[in-house]
This record gives sequence, structure tokens and C-alpha cells, in this order.
Amino acid sequence: MLKLSCRSLVPRRCVTGVVRFFTVGETGTGGAPPITKVSLSKPVSWLPQPVYATASTTPSATKVTTLENGLRVASEPKFGNFCTVGVVVDSGSRYEVAYPSGISHFLEKLSFGSTKNLSREQIMTTFEKLGGICDCQSSRDTFIYAASVESKGMIDALEVLSEVILRPQLLQEEITDARMAVTFDLEDLQLRPEKDTLLMEMIHAAAFRDNTLGLPKICPPENVMKIDRPTLFSYLKHHHTPSRLVLAGVGVDHDALVECAQKYFVERPAIWEEDTSLVGGRNDVDHSVSQYTGGIIREEADLSDVSLGPNPLPELAHLVIGLESVSHQHDDFVTSCVLNMMMGGGGSFSAGGPGKGMYTRLYTNVLNRYHWMHNATAYNHAYCDSGLFCIHASAHPSHLGELTQVLTREFAAMAGQMSREELERAKIQLQSMLLMNLESRPVVFEDIGRQVLATGKRLQPQHFMELIKKVSADDIVRVAGQMLRSKPAVAALGTLSRLTTLPDIEGALLHRNGQLPSRKKFTLFR
Repeated sequence: MLKLSCRSLVPRRCVTGVVRFFTVGETGTGGAPPITKVSLSKPVSWLPQPVYATASTTPSATKVTTLENGLRVASEPKFGNFCTVGVVVDSGSRYEVAYPSGISHFLEKLSFGSTKNLSREQIMTTFEKLGGICDCQSSRDTFIYAASVESKGMIDALEVLSEVILRPQLLQEEITDARMAVTFDLEDLQLRPEKDTLLMEMIHAAAFRDNTLGLPKICPPENVMKIDRPTLFSYLKHHHTPSRLVLAGVGVDHDALVECAQKYFVERPAIWEEDTSLVGGRNDVDHSVSQYTGGIIREEADLSDVSLGPNPLPELAHLVIGLESVSHQHDDFVTSCVLNMMMGGGGSFSAGGPGKGMYTRLYTNVLNRYHWMHNATAYNHAYCDSGLFCIHASAHPSHLGELTQVLTREFAAMAGQMSREELERAKIQLQSMLLMNLESRPVVFEDIGRQVLATGKRLQPQHFMELIKKVSADDIVRVAGQMLRSKPAVAALGTLSRLTTLPDIEGALLHRNGQLPSRKKFTLFR
């Protein structure tokens, strides 16, 4: 009987996947050399050669074509079986000065309804067959219609989009349903415990009082019954003109996209051009430049009842303090974005580690120091001609005076010293957020549409990565100092008996004798 020690048995996997045992010195199948003689630095002769992936040679630059009617078509290739196509419109609530405020809110609810050639059921059935989804969103300065579908369904999706944008019917029953939906939104905003949407409306109204960016994005209750079919068609006629549209696509062939744009957006006229009786007598597009005013808007409200429900919240008073920032075309725009990341912030409880911004100033200096602080978050809103940098915080109404003092102190400290580690962390976090967001097709689509609408071209992410790298501490101090010289805008909601006056807030933010107030000696109250 042959006896083998354990050391003499060496496992070897055959091509079939079955493990066989060979004794040391035994040759394998196919005349393979002994296992002790197999080189680890050379390819194995009896195994197939590996096939490695190669980098794509397809250019990633965004192509832009302007058609004869002024419509701009932009696209960028992207690997995959799905594509995102849509239209970005130079529209929004900032242009409603000559109209009843709330038209954009109504058009959101009326989107993807019946058109001249398609019913709502046909539109929804088309997207179901294409395995895609559609959406419509409005902001203060843009209006976006978009669809994500399989690449082979791009032509059908573009035909539906052209119908929805240029040939909606806006039937009376649809407008009645839209009124009900808008009314529900208004009631829901008052009942829900999160007040972010209302506060953003209030801070913009305070910062740009009665002009452009300060006009309400949400339809005021008194305008729900004023907005009718002729008013809506009049707005569409003046603001959905080809020169104010950008047709963008991600993961599509540019020539095919241009061909579809010519067929559906140029050769087929808009419904208001075929039937001029649809349009009411309204003014042309408002070209006013935004005027930052500053000021305060306060709304007394009993928020103690919002704590009811499965996720109870304490009674809170909400405060937003804002300063004038820069537009997205300004040289200091990237610097203001880095400053926003440095301030950061969030809720009083956040699961996770440093990757979620736990080292930002509003965490380390505010949320981690004051147990009564429920939320503190910095926002940077940038538009084509202005911007708004603000901090939203909330606490129990009894702490509202202290909350105001804490926020003004952090605003003043923005123009003070910062460590190199703090600056580099904010820059890397901004770069990371930029690249991670651009992994999504809808985000790339929106980025292309907004950039082409504003400048006629699209700058690649690498351009902004380099700009972020170049931001220095001196740039942060300079931009923060410019912000602090603007008049503050304040929005407050809740029980406001302890709210500090606007002159006191403004005085606390000013430089004193050319020096920023010391953090230890700083006091808001005289």
C-alpha cells in the first residue's frame, strides 16, 4: 500500500473546475511542468490569454448645434442602453412680473397632459412601452421637461416632448384639476413639519423684494382662481420660443438628435402659432436684472401642533439669514461654493462619519456645542445675475435670541482665519460631490442644458476641478468680506417673540473699526 504524507499532496484545479491532487514533482495534464517549476512572472502557457478592457476613444466633449429658428441642440455620448433627453427653457417665476404669480406652479401640474395630437393616456402608454419615465420641474429661472428611456426609443420620446412643450391643449377640465392640485400643495406646505420650502420662498422674497428672484415660485392662494387658459397660453407663447429652448441629450447620437429636433421642433409649428385666438393680451418677456434689497419677512405661526404624528418633533422656530452672493457666471462663483462646503451643516442627528460633512463649521461650532440647536445648514443659491448665501437654523422659540447670535457670529467668522486642513477638506468634498453627481444621466442632462442655456457651451467637469484646486484662503476671506458688506435678508417663521430686530442683526455683521469682532467677546445685544 502506497503511503503519501500530507506535504506530498498538492491541490491543483483542472480546466473543468475539479480539484485534483498531484504529488510534488508530478507533471500536470497537457505536459505542464512540475508545480515547483512554474514561474509566477510569466503567462501560463496552457491557459487562455486574458482580454483586458481598453479606455474608450469616443470624445466626451459636448456638441452644440444651433438650428435656423434659434433652437440649440446639445448632446454628449455615454455608454449604456438608456438615454436622457429633454428641454431646458429660459422660464420660471422670475419672469412673472406682468402675470399673476404662480403660472410656473400651474404649468408643472399641467405638464404631460393632452396635446393637439396625443391624449394623456397615449403619452403615458408610450413611456411605458419605452421602459422610461418623464418629469417636469420649474425653478425661479428655468423650466425643465425630461424623459429617460431606452436608447432605441429616443425618437418616440422626443416626439412626445415636442407635443407636450409646443402643442398642449390645456383643456378646462385639466386646468380645474391643476387648481385642485395647487390648492392641495398650499395646504400641505402649511401642515407638514418640514418648512424648508416655505422658508426658501420667504428668504428670496426678503432678499429681492418685489422683483425677479423675489417673486413667489409657489402660487399665492389669491391667484389660484385668477390663472386661466388665455393667461397660460400667453405666457407659453412669449417664453417657450425656440431661442429660449435648449434640447439636450445624454447617451444619444448628436446627428440623430439634430434630425429629430428639426422634424419635431422646427417643421411642426406651436399650437399658439396656428390658433392665435388662444392667446390673451399680455406683455412680452421681462428682461429686468435682479435687484438685491435685503430686509426681513416674519410670519407668526403656532408650530406646536406639527409635532403630532408617528415622528414627533419639538416645537421649533425657524430662522434664515442671507447675504448677497454672486451669479453662476461670476469669477468668484467657485469660491462661494467652496465656502458653502466649508460651512456645511445639517440636522442635530446624522448617522455616519466625516464623509457626511461632520467636520464642517456648522457641525463643529454650532450643532456639537449647543444641545438646543435642532438644525443649521448653509445654502448657496446662484442665478444668472445674482446669488444668495444663507444659513437656515431652527430651535425652540425660547432660544431664538441665542440662535440669532450664534448665526451672526458664524457669518462674521467666515472672513476670519481658517486652517489649511479645513480648506483642503472643503475643496476635496466639493470635488467629490461634483463627480459623484455627474455619474447620473439626468444630472449630466441638466448640467448640459443649464450651461448651454446660459453661455451657449458646456464646460467639462475637469475645468471646475481645476478651479476648485486654485481656491485659496485669501479668496475665501475676500468673498466672505464682500458678502458681509451687503444688507442681510432675514426670514423667520414660528413663535417670534424673542426674535432680534433687523438693525441689530445688521449691526452685528458689520466690521467694527476695520476688525471683525472677536468670537469670545462677540455679543449681539447692546
